[in-house]
Amino acid sequence: MRFRDYEDYYRHFKRLVLLEREAEMEFHRREIRRLPGPKREKLGRAILNLRGKLVGRGLGGTYLVKYVRQGGLPDTEIKVGDLVIASRGKPRGNEIQGTVVEKTRFSLTVAYPKHPPAYALGRGVRIDLFANDITFQRMLDALKALKDHPRLLGLLLGRAKMDVRRREVIPFNRSLNESQMEAVGKALASEPTFLIHGPPGTGKTTTVVEAIYQHVKDGRKVLATADSNVATDNMVERLAAYGIDVVRVGNPSRITPAVVRHSLDYLLQQDEDYRRALKLYEEVDRLREEQRNFLAPTPRWRRGLSDEQIMRYAETGTPVRGVHPNAIRKMAAWLRLQKRIGALIERAKSYEAVAVERILRRADVVCATNSSAGSEMLRNFSFDVVFIDEATQSTEPSCLIPMVKGKTWIMAGDHKQLPPTVLSEEAAKSLSLTLFERLLEVYGEGIKSLLRIQYRMHEDIMEFPSRAFYGGQLVAHESVARHTLRDLGITPERTANLTPPYDMILNPDRPVIFVDTAGRFPERQRHGSTSYYNEGEARIVFAILKRLLLLGLQPQDVGVISPYDDQVAHIRERLADEGIPDEVEVKTVDGFQGREKEVIVVSFVRSNPRREIGFLADVRRLNVAITRPKRKLITVGDSRTLSIHPTYRDFIDYTRSKGGAITIG
Repeated sequence: MRFRDYEDYYRHFKRLVLLEREAEMEFHRREIRRLPGPKREKLGRAILNLRGKLVGRGLGGTYLVKYVRQGGLPDTEIKVGDLVIASRGKPRGNEIQGTVVEKTRFSLTVAYPKHPPAYALGRGVRIDLFANDITFQRMLDALKALKDHPRLLGLLLGRAKMDVRRREVIPFNRSLNESQMEAVGKALASEPTFLIHGPPGTGKTTTVVEAIYQHVKDGRKVLATADSNVATDNMVERLAAYGIDVVRVGNPSRITPAVVRHSLDYLLQQDEDYRRALKLYEEVDRLREEQRNFLAPTPRWRRGLSDEQIMRYAETGTPVRGVHPNAIRKMAAWLRLQKRIGALIERAKSYEAVAVERILRRADVVCATNSSAGSEMLRNFSFDVVFIDEATQSTEPSCLIPMVKGKTWIMAGDHKQLPPTVLSEEAAKSLSLTLFERLLEVYGEGIKSLLRIQYRMHEDIMEFPSRAFYGGQLVAHESVARHTLRDLGITPERTANLTPPYDMILNPDRPVIFVDTAGRFPERQRHGSTSYYNEGEARIVFAILKRLLLLGLQPQDVGVISPYDDQVAHIRERLADEGIPDEVEVKTVDGFQGREKEVIVVSFVRSNPRREIGFLADVRRLNVAITRPKRKLITVGDSRTLSIHPTYRDFIDYTRSKGGAITIG
């Protein structure tokens, strides 16, 4: 995909961002209709039992309503900038929408475009997240800012002149292999961009962290981002182990405990200027409490009077427009306190800004999610190098948020695994093509390095995905190449005592197994669902899990993967009844991306006379599912249905060649 100029690029991606924004709003509409309020509050997407009070007017004439709840607010995903809807009881979907403009531990202030209706005020108000609008706004802001970044714009339009070269380096991590060292050396010397292609288990993040270290060693200021909080925190933890001064920017509630001491919020607590700001905020809270003794000049009371008129009439004691002089004096007192509050807040923000600036300027590396890279904290910062991990799980507009802050860009990912999640069907085709892939299309394979040594899978598990997705270039490191369940105490002698066919299925010397149901267990659909489940396959999965645990495997070492939500739910719901501990993880393919287990059991689900496989045809799902295990991969499916697709047919043939294809009834 190529673009003529900035305007062509901007129009294309602005449209896609707005389509995805609307799709997210529709997702929340459906979830609001489907889930009870307490469930949605537990998910962090609603707050119940609030009391709302109109507290004045905001920018653009908006109406500000402050919501509080006895005991404070619960943990929630709702944050400043988000679109929310207010309601009483179960929302119908046509309620008034507002934007969160302030959030504390005790209150949420929402700006509404018109005077809020009665149901949005008083007691018993419910606030629901309607869209994570701040992320979409940051994408749009980045698209606008791109016009002022000709170097980046040239790269995106396919006009950049690539200079790919390798520099020899002395690594901090002496255990890096040659392909990792090659990627680090090229990431250090290439301009204006370089891509690190990291297949499963090849140490992609290890390579990224070493490359960041080398840039810091050269005196460069680095911004490192990823699409998810987990991946971002992983980078922070590893960079800190290198002795790098790293600061994590982002919502403290979404930062893992292991890296909290590197978070901006934690570091601010140690800063003297920030402590001054906190004291000023304490005074603001005291004055706001004092304000409650007076009368807020809401439209009901001010009746069109300006602040200046209220102050003037308060001095003369003159009634005006039917407002009693006493009410005018109380509004004037409220306004005087508000003026003091405003001045204190300005001073506090000034102290805060100085503290934030000091901490971020001192850091060698700033880490954030793609979205958080667009936060107010980083507004005036630019960086020599921007690293984006998980780049193949990020849409192009998401990547732009950190990229507009840099001069050189290093991206790491694996476009042979799952693409970013896109809710809008109309936008999916374009947004699912990541910038990582698009740069490869435009500039060619020469701008990337493939990490070839993998440290996770037995070589028999690795061989098929290596051939099918990575040109046969992957090599199993000697530390994992022949590891099996024998190393965990499960021997062929013990599995031989199991009843057929489980003696063969669990034989440790057969790392790859395909259990063929041969069409005996047809797929099913729940009423109103677009997903699928398969009871017969679930029974086989339970039988395998029970025997694995009886053989002594720890529950936390086993994972169950299915591409279909309804099969995941079906299996999860029955774990306890089958006597299987919930430490055995059961998730979709998406939920297991980036994860690993000693043993993985995969249920493919699809089995029908039409031989339809639906979204299994996106073989990136197969790649992710079969590359999660270290020592044993057990797959369950209907060969007749799956073999309609050549990649699945090749996979089944491969398991046969390894003696691992077993038909079961």
